[in-house]
Amino acid sequence: MYNTVILSYTTFGYFISFLFYLLMSVMKKEVFGKIASFSSILFFLLHTSGIILRWIESYKLGIGHAPLSNLYESLIFFSWAIMLLYIILELKTKTKIFGVFVTPLSFLIMAYASFSPSVTSKIQPLIPALKSNWLIAHVITCFMGYAAFGISMALSIVYLLNEKSRFSIFLEELNYQIVVIGFMMLTLGIITGSVWAHYAWGSYWSWDPKETWSLITWLVYAALIHSRMVRRWRGRKIAILSIIGFSCVLFTYLGVNFLLSGLHSYAKS
Repeated sequence: MYNTVILSYTTFGYFISFLFYLLMSVMKKEVFGKIASFSSILFFLLHTSGIILRWIESYKLGIGHAPLSNLYESLIFFSWAIMLLYIILELKTKTKIFGVFVTPLSFLIMAYASFSPSVTSKIQPLIPALKSNWLIAHVITCFMGYAAFGISMALSIVYLLNEKSRFSIFLEELNYQIVVIGFMMLTLGIITGSVWAHYAWGSYWSWDPKETWSLITWLVYAALIHSRMVRRWRGRKIAILSIIGFSCVLFTYLGVNFLLSGLHSYAKS
């Protein structure tokens, strides 16, 4: 299928972008930063076309649905969401150094998707539980939240590397704003997921492992926001808590699928 070829090119494209961001950082040459930004936008557009093409191909096969139904498709969308938020962030802040840590994250997610069994990379009919418009709302909100937390993790690493500089004040405030955006999106994701669960299984909440770990992740970021607003935590503590939070995101997304069985077990196939 053409969409998988396009997405394969995108994977290597993000790695190329990372190399140019790295060259910019090491050699302090602005030209490398411009090339990195251009390639990031170019391959993001290619990425977008691959997702749209996969959606169109599903309708041609008579099983039309949004490409968000299994692990392969969710990985592709996760990477896309990260790059979308990152490009907006770079254009808004005019700061390219974050790309050194964000683009390899998108590359690794896409590379991991490419190792998925061939059956999961093929467009398949939806199982009954997934035949709902709430699927689209739930997946989009959750993964936009996950993407924001991924960028927050990258910002936290940059902060820890520049903790003593004036740049750290800007980083800390930006990191907090990204976390708040991610927290709001994850909250919407949990709410839409509850409605979808009631539609699919007759219960808003069943303490499924995925639901439980989503709540744990939500609580970690709620603690981060509370600590900054009420306890006035700043700097290193917030950065470390952000990194811990993204570790919870990864376990919620991947660890639960492979280590714990539950209502969301279909996500691995």
